[in-house]
Amino acid sequence: MQRILPLVAAQARPRLIGEPVSMFADEVKAALQAQPHSKLVVFPELHLFGDEDPDLQRTEMLQASAEPLDGPRVKELKQLAKDLNIWLVPGSVCERGPEGQLFNTQLVLSPEGELAGYYRKIFPWRPFEPYDPGDRFTTVDLPGIGRVGLNICYDAWYPEVSRQLAWMGAEVILNVVKTTTPDRKQELILAKANAIVNQVFMVSVNCAGPTGQGKSIIVDPEGNTLAEAPDDQPQLLTAELDLAAVDRVRTHGTENLNRPWSQFREGEPAVELSVYQGRINPATWTPPSY
Repeated sequence: MQRILPLVAAQARPRLIGEPVSMFADEVKAALQAQPHSKLVVFPELHLFGDEDPDLQRTEMLQASAEPLDGPRVKELKQLAKDLNIWLVPGSVCERGPEGQLFNTQLVLSPEGELAGYYRKIFPWRPFEPYDPGDRFTTVDLPGIGRVGLNICYDAWYPEVSRQLAWMGAEVILNVVKTTTPDRKQELILAKANAIVNQVFMVSVNCAGPTGQGKSIIVDPEGNTLAEAPDDQPQLLTAELDLAAVDRVRTHGTENLNRPWSQFREGEPAVELSVYQGRINPATWTPPSY
């Protein structure tokens, strides 16, 4: 049974800090014109927090722009998603945490105008980013479609993040990115690798030049490229993801061969993972189905 998720991944230039959400609303509406029946629109990391000199980490300005998740910025974004009747990922925002922390937080707003989920970046790009790390993984259910996992930029360099999201049942991982450096070419490889080893869709959307390196990409659960921006120019990637493909690949194997989620046999002993003070338990290895 098909479970289709039509989406737009917007490789776009960051908007300046302090611009009204109404200006972003016009950008979202324009993105929807590329595929009007899209149910999900995704923008890059910190899309609403650009500046005139992207190579400078302006901690003071970021601190000053941070708001709690019940602040006016998120309220306006929730209303925008409701008005357009879409699932909206406006990239990530500077969040003022409950104890004064500064988080880089990815949002998912629902067509009902609710904050359906949020994720605080666990791996800030140190020593360059001023953010406090988050401490939990996040998936969001899109009723009748499937489950998405949230992931921000440098998180993709840590395979444990994508593996945890896949184990939590994510069928699509939304990796919002603001890569201004030459390592974007490695991130493209990581997007495919994370898709292959976890048998999930990967949507890695980077900001456009001159700020970012662009080269956004959408990958299927076998590592095949479904859509890709060839350069750093603003571009709208569109795709219709059949999330049932995740079930098919996990059942029959990548290239009808490899089924890593079905590796263990009943009764086999746990594998100790001393670096995590944990273990791979065959009894709980396989992720839940949506």
